[in-house]
Amino acid sequence: MIAEFALLVFPLLMAFAASSDLLTMRISNKLVIAVAAGFLVLALASQMPWPDLGLHLASAAVVLVVAFTLFSFGWIGGGDAKFAAATTLWLGFGLTLPYLVYASLIGGLMTVALLIVRRWPLPLFMKRVLWIERLHDAKTGIPYGIALAAAGLLTYSDTTIFQYFTG
Repeated sequence: MIAEFALLVFPLLMAFAASSDLLTMRISNKLVIAVAAGFLVLALASQMPWPDLGLHLASAAVVLVVAFTLFSFGWIGGGDAKFAAATTLWLGFGLTLPYLVYASLIGGLMTVALLIVRRWPLPLFMKRVLWIERLHDAKTGIPYGIALAAAGLLTYSDTTIFQYFTG
């Protein structure tokens, strides 16, 4: 029972992050902390060796520095930067590159699709739905947390924690 719950922590947090970004264009600090804390609790529960834990922390630190550099140029949001780093905690260096490639591909496709849809007028019945109206607004950014969460889910089954609790 504990193993099944442990396996659900990451997917549930990813789903919540994606839906939060879609509906509010925001990923809260509390959610980022929950992603990071969830990893730390399960890493300790799985008795992850300290050197491996250190490498997971280092990979998240690298992603945080790169992501905040992108944020400083206005290319991604601050919540996305923190969320990418917290998600990378779960992955470590071995899965960070596939995660970032997936996020880039999914995010790129999502961005192109959204930019195309934003060229069309929003149907009147959809104007009453605040999050759809916000998403359709060309002045609004792209909810990149959706791509980050999807990429996290695509790489999750290869993580050390997933392998531990299914092994």
